[in-house]
Amino acid sequence: MSQRQSWFEGWRLLAVLTLSLIVLSLWIASMRHFEVEGVRMVIRFTARSSLLLFSLAFAAAALARLWPNAWTRWQRRNRRYLGLSFAASHAIHAVAIMVFARMDPAAFAEATSPASYLFGGIGYAAIIAMSATSFDRTAMLIGPRAWRMLHLVGGYYLWLQFMVSFGKRVPAMPAYAAFLIPLLAVMTLRMIAMASRATPQTAKA
Repeated sequence: MSQRQSWFEGWRLLAVLTLSLIVLSLWIASMRHFEVEGVRMVIRFTARSSLLLFSLAFAAAALARLWPNAWTRWQRRNRRYLGLSFAASHAIHAVAIMVFARMDPAAFAEATSPASYLFGGIGYAAIIAMSATSFDRTAMLIGPRAWRMLHLVGGYYLWLQFMVSFGKRVPAMPAYAAFLIPLLAVMTLRMIAMASRATPQTAKA
């Protein structure tokens, strides 16, 4: 019964989420007649949707271990597709950034820095590598050890990048602190789950 599948699973889940993100992004941009402010609204929207989808994927295994129930089993079962939906969200985010750069180069230059190019570039490289190895065949090609290392290091790097990206805005806009809550919660859950795995070994020792 725990493995019973619902309609909202797998590739269908990925397709629905991706299409929804595209439609919402176009609708948001149209609210400002597809001008610069509309594009910047899409950038902000996809940053937040990426944060949500990343958190769902990154917390899936820990939640399923700590609180096994119908929802967490569904989340764990669809972790791959939530991760790919996160990649789709961040791809839309990248497109919006490129459109912003073309429409208003001066404002784009003011909003970016060499550090944002460097660390953002590393982040996108991690997303591409993790997405490319989210399929059985490509995962087999690199082997389970390399796969685990890539997804572990990549996941923690992206978590840190989200923390920095949203955290640096808190002094000017305190409401942005709310976006740090799911990130901190995810990390706490992962640490608790790791500790729970180590506890039986410690008890035996």
